[in-house]
Amino acid sequence: MKSNYFRLAAFAVTILSLTSCSQRLVGTWNVAKYENVTPGQQSISLTNIGTMTFKANNTGEKKLDYQVLGIQRNDELSFKWTGTEKYVTIENGGADFSKTWIILENKKKYQKWKSTDGANQIQVIELKK
Repeated sequence: MKSNYFRLAAFAVTILSLTSCSQRLVGTWNVAKYENVTPGQQSISLTNIGTMTFKANNTGEKKLDYQVLGIQRNDELSFKWTGTEKYVTIENGGADFSKTWIILENKKKYQKWKSTDGANQIQVIELKK
């Protein structure tokens, strides 16, 4: 009997830990900083470029407006997302955001994520509520 109780308790803790990030992420976040770093080159750092909204049904919307190297970008794409305690995956969110992100900081009003493009570029995003 104790063994079944222990298994049930462990299962409940696992489920809560997997959904805690997801529940914390739901809502609209200001993209306070987006940085693209290539080792040996000057990084590109943008601040306050718009918002990302994460809905409880694992969909979301971006409303970003920024300029990089003289090119104006207006990004208003919908996306699908999944999250765990350590990772957030965004799908169909455009080339810059559609990837798996490593969660570096996961607070109620602040998120910091990091990812790579598979080559030498590293992206860092900071979200604030």
